[in-house]
Amino acid sequence: MGKKIEELSKGMAQKVQFIVTVMHEPKLLIFDEPFSGFDPINAQLIAQEILKLRDKGATIIFSTHRMESVEEMCDEIALINKSNKILDGKLSDIKREFRTNTFQVGLNTDNPKEVEARLKESFEVFPADFNLLGNELTLNVKLGTSNSANELLSFLTSRGEVQHFVELIPSANDIFIQAVNKNN
Repeated sequence: MGKKIEELSKGMAQKVQFIVTVMHEPKLLIFDEPFSGFDPINAQLIAQEILKLRDKGATIIFSTHRMESVEEMCDEIALINKSNKILDGKLSDIKREFRTNTFQVGLNTDNPKEVEARLKESFEVFPADFNLLGNELTLNVKLGTSNSANELLSFLTSRGEVQHFVELIPSANDIFIQAVNKNN
């Protein structure tokens, strides 16, 4: 030990700065790209400490381009593009607003072509970009305005064994890109 902070690696210097910043448990913390320069293990440690501070009542403000950090750490967000706020609110509400009503479905069935044809009669159907373990029928299915997820699930269960049924909810990164493109 006994090194000056200038002699430490970037990651180690950031850890020291983080510790000095949070050791008095301030009520307001502002971080600019808080995980930059950290390896995954140290980034996780810092994230856990930030969440502990939040749970103790601190207000945490992030400035970051890393949308996966937003997904993991933030309850409320403000998206800023070219110095203008283009979107703000609870992350869950914003995700709800940007949802596409599209589901990834995987079905084990004896008649995949027939099931796909019948699905196309009532829903928008697209090729899927995921795989299951066997030769299941895998599709992305978008609900129409008159359809519900329960109707789709009921249809699928009547045609085979449902192996996979997940709503495709846009990530914070996808939402940011959509919002920026919409405002340009």
